[in-house]
Amino acid sequence: MAKFLNTKKSISEIEDLIRDAGQTLILISPYLKLSKDFKELLSYRNSKDKITTVIFGKVELNPDEMKFLESLQFVILKYKDDLHAKCYMNDEKMIITSLNLYDFSMNNNKEMGVLIEKSNENDKELFEEAFREVDYINTTSQRFAYKTQSNPQEVIKQVEVKTSQQTIKQESKSDKKLSTGQGFCIRTGVPIPFNIEKPMSYEAYKSWSKYSDPDYPEKFCHFSGDLSNKETSVSRPILKKNWKKAKELHDL
Repeated sequence: MAKFLNTKKSISEIEDLIRDAGQTLILISPYLKLSKDFKELLSYRNSKDKITTVIFGKVELNPDEMKFLESLQFVILKYKDDLHAKCYMNDEKMIITSLNLYDFSMNNNKEMGVLIEKSNENDKELFEEAFREVDYINTTSQRFAYKTQSNPQEVIKQVEVKTSQQTIKQESKSDKKLSTGQGFCIRTGVPIPFNIEKPMSYEAYKSWSKYSDPDYPEKFCHFSGDLSNKETSVSRPILKKNWKKAKELHDL
């Protein structure tokens, strides 16, 4: 069953959750001011080409914090202005707590939380229910990047998530930075490691796997991130116009 965590145990369990995470790591915290230990954990994960999604709600990061987060290729930053939840999860564990990823909170505040483990039969239903809410927050949050040169506090919207109230604002092709290690999820457009056999993020794959139709039309090109007008799918993740360049760059 779910385990109670005090302040020290919350910090320790969150560190373990990040260190032990496989393909999925989602960190939700309104405030971000990472301690040295948490920065090291995120840097280590990034060095293994594992994606971390960080969702925050307060634009109060100093230039050094912004520069650090921007330097991590496989960290996806998202913003949700009404966010107050604090939740940290990987494939197997989830911590719901009052603790922000904020150095001051960890050193000065009294916090509480609960640890939910997917492998525990008593927690499985609770884990899945909480995951659905995490997925909703993730899907309805906006992709952001930080301007660290002229105005450190200015936030630039890079991608607006398409919902019934929003429209997609896609980056122009010239703004995209293609590398031998980076691809894009064919369902959501978020950056992921390039792999034509796994062209979806974990969250998108869970949705797709309900029917597992390899020819179901998707929205983006795995190679470039361009809108595909439903010309891509799991069986054809790269647009025809980009196939030659993808073959050259990725030695397909």
